[in-house]
Amino acid sequence: MTPKTPEVRVPRLVGLMAVDARETARARGLLLDAPDRPDFHHTVVDHVVRQYPRPGAEVPRDSMVYVWFDFRPGEGGGGVREPRVPRPPTGGLRRELDEPGDPYAAGPARHRDGMTVRP
Repeated sequence: MTPKTPEVRVPRLVGLMAVDARETARARGLLLDAPDRPDFHHTVVDHVVRQYPRPGAEVPRDSMVYVWFDFRPGEGGGGVREPRVPRPPTGGLRRELDEPGDPYAAGPARHRDGMTVRP
């Protein structure tokens, strides 16, 4: 499509910062609006998480493309990962130690396969 064609393809805006999304849309001859940001024209570093129409759709030049910067409830993100509660114990890995006693005491006889032989 040439710059003079009445139809343009919607670019992929998801993942772009607000300032880059505005510039990309303007370069294609599209208008941009963000329903979840009343101060959208002052938004700079937030990242686009959704858009409508979808990337690749053919729309008339000067059409409005809507972008969102927040996920809908239950829709996205990776969730909160930290801090974890309860916190892991401090001091590294711990293991259960044997009861103190004679380190050379004879234990029960064992077969080669590891089974204990009972007297």
